[in-house]
Amino acid sequence: MNFLRTFFATVLGTLTAFSLIIIFGLLILSGIASIFNSSTLIKNFSSKSVLNLNFNLPIVERKPPFSEIQNFLGLDEDIIGLPNILFAIKNAEENPNIKGIRLRSDYIDAGWPQTRSIRNALNNFKKTGKFIYAYGDFFTQKGYYLSSIADSIFLNPVGDLEFKGLASEVLYFSDFQDQYGFKMEVIRHGKYKSAVEPFLQNKMSDENKSQISSLLNDVWSVIKEEISISRSLKENTIDKLASNSNFSIPQSAVDAGLIDDIVYEDVFDEKIKIRLGIELKDKLNKVNISQINFTSINYDSQIKDRIGVVFAEGPILYGEGKEDIIAQGVFVETIDELAKDDWIKAVVIRVNSPGGSALTSELLWRSIEKLKKSKPVIVSIGNVAASGGYYIASGADYIFADPTSITGSIGVFATLPNVKDFLDNIGINSQSVQTHPNSLGYSPYQNMNNEFKKRIKTGIENTYETFKKRVIKGRSIEPEIVERISQGRVWSGKKAYELGLIDSLGDLQEAINFAAKKVSIDKYNVIEYPQFEESFERIFMGITPEIKIESPLEILIPKENYFKNEFKINRSQKSFLFTMLPFELIIK
Repeated sequence: MNFLRTFFATVLGTLTAFSLIIIFGLLILSGIASIFNSSTLIKNFSSKSVLNLNFNLPIVERKPPFSEIQNFLGLDEDIIGLPNILFAIKNAEENPNIKGIRLRSDYIDAGWPQTRSIRNALNNFKKTGKFIYAYGDFFTQKGYYLSSIADSIFLNPVGDLEFKGLASEVLYFSDFQDQYGFKMEVIRHGKYKSAVEPFLQNKMSDENKSQISSLLNDVWSVIKEEISISRSLKENTIDKLASNSNFSIPQSAVDAGLIDDIVYEDVFDEKIKIRLGIELKDKLNKVNISQINFTSINYDSQIKDRIGVVFAEGPILYGEGKEDIIAQGVFVETIDELAKDDWIKAVVIRVNSPGGSALTSELLWRSIEKLKKSKPVIVSIGNVAASGGYYIASGADYIFADPTSITGSIGVFATLPNVKDFLDNIGINSQSVQTHPNSLGYSPYQNMNNEFKKRIKTGIENTYETFKKRVIKGRSIEPEIVERISQGRVWSGKKAYELGLIDSLGDLQEAINFAAKKVSIDKYNVIEYPQFEESFERIFMGITPEIKIESPLEILIPKENYFKNEFKINRSQKSFLFTMLPFELIIK
């Protein structure tokens, strides 16, 4: 027995040591690779180079930590961080060896506000007199919107162009629930709180149609205006093309003025060479995002002043939190640390969240309120800051959003899965024994009793009133106006600006610039938070094949309920209350 214990202890110790050696080795290799790249790739820039931007990859708000090591080993998918993209375009703008940009955005995988931030950066690049050429084997509508900023757009001879206007689709489950016995018990406040509407009826309400239509038209007005300016087309022409035209034949896109020429990609590269004034036989020197960013230092150790940028990304849940989940654990700790850090002069919170736990939203709001006492807090809204996302943003000193951002949705609801009818159908009967009439509380196996429903309803009303108070105080809006624009209704960033829900239209960089002016500093470093600890398992995530079997019932259960095991959501009354965006609002 002692031999076995000694044997397994030795094996475990050896594996642990081996793991640590690998981790440290990877860190050293990553550092060497970075130094090598930064010292050699810069030297290889010719005086006639182009920045090669390929956006046919997932674009995220913040590139994950240790991505350099993962990329070095080829362990993860290719992804691009939005700040890295914007930094690369700015560096290319200032680098005399970069004469233009070679752009691919056939099917850009990003939200409309993220895409618009990139487009604005490309527009600033063009103002320096440098060129942008765009190419696509085909273009989705969002990909074309980004490419429309280019001086010239080229399409594959057998490609096509999607140009159709905007739409959003919602699934309704009422008939499914009645047929199979799986249902969601729903309690809500606000006539626009349509996050729960699909569980209550089998078609879209007039209120929901109204808010989605308003949102889509606001976003389309921005897209239409910017394409019309870039392509020298009238806005009503843009609408006619979206309504009546079929661009599956490439020549029709050229005839409409949306595309400049139909060529294969090798001919496209030849056109870039001609623009650069180099021989067609010469190699086209293409510089990627990593290479151009190696040419510029993003941190100056001689500068002590800092602006902290806190990325609040994903649903809001009760628990510890991680890169794609906002929770009070790591985020409240981070905000408290920033309040005590004298080198941090201002804080910008980048919110990209559809909302979630009402309790956690309040805890985050409270920590931001305390932070404001020591330094300015500016919020930058990304693709979405709705419900709980807007809850935590509402108390900031100043709020920026893109015109195409989704925000608002001031309302509260509760959804609780119930399978009693299904169990009845298959012959399973749930029985309980209680010391008091309401000891059981909530059970997914029995009908919700009136007393429990009353308690939840009271909690919803109280949370809704608290939510409105946060908005009234933070935004200095009259109570009756807040009530009128609340009730769970979503708004575009463009409309939110008109209503006073935000202070200015702008992206993350404009929010950072504003924060610097607020504290009167010209030179500063930008530090990203939260700074998550990395584990051996997370560094190597993706190296082991994983089989995930998803239950078809997941479509009926709100996403926040998927994380119960990890976040240890309890069965208290507060854990059932959510401030979330109406359904999963995807603008196609």
